[in-house]
Amino acid sequence: MNTPMHDSIGGVVNLQLFSIGTTVVTLGSLVLALVFLGAIWSFASMVERGVQRMAVRYKDEPWKASRIHMLSRLLRYAVWVVGSLLGLNYLGIDLTSIALVGSAFAMGLGFGLQNIFSNFVSGIIILLERSVKVGDFVELESGVRGHVKEIAMRYTHVTTNEALDILVPNSEFINDRVVNWTFGDSYRRMHIPFGVAYGTPKELVREAGIAAARQVDGIVEDASREVSVWLLRYGDNSMDYELVVWADRALTTHPARTHAQLMWALDDELVRRGVEIPFPQRDLHVRSGTLDVRLHGPDVHAP
Repeated sequence: MNTPMHDSIGGVVNLQLFSIGTTVVTLGSLVLALVFLGAIWSFASMVERGVQRMAVRYKDEPWKASRIHMLSRLLRYAVWVVGSLLGLNYLGIDLTSIALVGSAFAMGLGFGLQNIFSNFVSGIIILLERSVKVGDFVELESGVRGHVKEIAMRYTHVTTNEALDILVPNSEFINDRVVNWTFGDSYRRMHIPFGVAYGTPKELVREAGIAAARQVDGIVEDASREVSVWLLRYGDNSMDYELVVWADRALTTHPARTHAQLMWALDDELVRRGVEIPFPQRDLHVRSGTLDVRLHGPDVHAP
């Protein structure tokens, strides 16, 4: 026998809220659908975390770790979509109508979801094309430069060398220019400019530059990648050179620190060989009680 309480609970559960096509959505079916969707999304997250645990085994092989990250993220999206559609269909909510789905998308886009949808699609493209991978060192047109830590549904997590976390919309990687320092070859050529005083033997400068490069771990030197010292120009106060080296991935992804290490070693080697580091000089000419100051060279004359 049904009691008044049972009747009231049944009435609340069967309360009709709205209709989707020919399906009437009640309060009970809506709550059940939300619970089911929450379970599906939680299961998708568990699948993603389970796959990503495999990446720990390949921490010394970034390209394998990035493939595992891509696989885990795509599996998560697939479970979301397939599970949601199957679950809603099982609950009696018909979402197979193309017109209904199209109108829902159009309505969502019309209410300002264009950017969210664009970033989601851009994230899928990034994962499939693998133009940017987790662990890559990238430089964006907006000036952001750092390591890619995560490619999420809406944004890409980039961490700079100063440990600053930046969330970049995925569409920026598709629509703007992106410099991927670690896309292909693991080695990159770096140029370190410096100057020495006029009169310094060129071979002495070359010897100091090569010795300095060999002091920094990660500088590559083989038959196809040589350490070079280039004489660029005759400057106002110095002979301008450039130390040209090939750096491995660790050095490439920390360009400022690598530049500082090479400059430190270069200064040590130049001082060890007695090479003078120039500084701006002036010639002073006194004429009829006036002071004429001109850029000239390393000596100071006062006639």
